[in-house]
Amino acid sequence: MERRARDWLDAGGYFEWAPAERNAQKFNIFHAEFGDPEAPLLLMVHGFPTSSIDWQDVAGELSSSHRVCVLDLPGFGFSDKPKGAGYTLHRDSELLGYYVVEVLGAHKGDVVAHDRGDSVALSFAHRCSTGQTSFDISNLVLSNGNIFLPLSNLTEFQRLVLDPETAPATVAAITPQILAAGLGQTTFTPRRALDDPAIVALADTFAVNDGLGVIHDTIQYLMERSEHEQEWLEALAAMTVKTIVVWGLYDEVSPLRVASHVWNNYLSTKPGDNEFWLLPRANHYLQNDQPREFAQVLRAASSGSSPQAPGALSAEPGAPIFLDRSRSQLPTAQETLARTGG
Repeated sequence: MERRARDWLDAGGYFEWAPAERNAQKFNIFHAEFGDPEAPLLLMVHGFPTSSIDWQDVAGELSSSHRVCVLDLPGFGFSDKPKGAGYTLHRDSELLGYYVVEVLGAHKGDVVAHDRGDSVALSFAHRCSTGQTSFDISNLVLSNGNIFLPLSNLTEFQRLVLDPETAPATVAAITPQILAAGLGQTTFTPRRALDDPAIVALADTFAVNDGLGVIHDTIQYLMERSEHEQEWLEALAAMTVKTIVVWGLYDEVSPLRVASHVWNNYLSTKPGDNEFWLLPRANHYLQNDQPREFAQVLRAASSGSSPQAPGALSAEPGAPIFLDRSRSQLPTAQETLARTGG
């Protein structure tokens, strides 16, 4: 294991957890916390097929102002990855509740999610809003994930490992290094080769506990998402929790049209002072491509210091771009002209 992955592993530890259903298998869950334990809580939820190591650069940016907390969901990273364990979004949202309340002893904080983690976070937010978990989400941040599948652009690899007929041969033909290199070439901007430390770390974490052996199981979240997508989005639209959408421009798997659709149809007029941001130099892994800018957005949105009008956060090249803020309802064209004097 190379240094980046080793440093991440050494920074954390483990706790034991079992889902609530009867006779459920127990898991050893990797987690890590950074920053002042008394600072505002920031829970970061990773995506597929990676792990909490995705947040390594962002954690460093934010630990000076927040208690940054991460964990590897079952089937990912340094956590247990038993075959046939049933890796569901519902279970993962239950795990988040256990982690923040029982392990961290927290009852309030921000939740920042990416990719598959967006779906876990939406399920978790529903648990919190319905009283199933005694945790109050102050701000919910969703970033580059297929949160509206009809507008997604799933890769051929995703489709092959999703299908039980083609998954075995597909998985048998790859190695942790091949999978990591493929991600480096397609989901990072600029592209990253296998000698890049972040890509080496991905390969290292894929290899732990034979992560490739459960990749067909863990990607089944897409099927679960397809069943609950509409209800989760409608539930989100009714929640008062402030929701911030942050998107990397160059993403071709979860393209900007996904975020735009969700914003326009579910978030732009939802309760709460919601925000929509763009990182103009980032791809799918925006937290790796532009970690400093990602942190800038989180700080601005959570502190209420975001711009009032659309535009770049600063004059720096690659600065985050504020796209929109929610309102109770859109004005008519006539009202807009009357207000501006145009």
